[in-house]
Amino acid sequence: MGKVVGVGGVFFKSKDRDALGKWYQDTLGFNIDPSYGGSHFLQKDAPEKACTVWGPFKEDTDYFEPSDREFMINFIVDDIYQCLKQVEQGGGKIVGEPCEDDMGIFAWFVDPEGNKIELWQVK
Repeated sequence: MGKVVGVGGVFFKSKDRDALGKWYQDTLGFNIDPSYGGSHFLQKDAPEKACTVWGPFKEDTDYFEPSDREFMINFIVDDIYQCLKQVEQGGGKIVGEPCEDDMGIFAWFVDPEGNKIELWQVK
């Protein structure tokens, strides 16, 4: 039987693909490939305890607020507080306060196109 073993990508529509790609490149160090306007990350580059989560939410969740999008992306980061500083300096809006649990530290922001993004620094 075939089975899913991870997430191969996160895809979404963008008002201005090139501008949003440049924002992520300038703000969080994405290596943007101009042939498709995106970036890729190899699993070998992820921290040891990192994982990819597939997590559907109930239709009436408010977890993605203040974004009105029907998705949220989680990025694993190496220094969450530095990333938040860069996001704020780049014009992103920080949402709430970082929180810590057994998995690590989590924080959220909204990018220039209104997408809520979750950052995760693995413990």
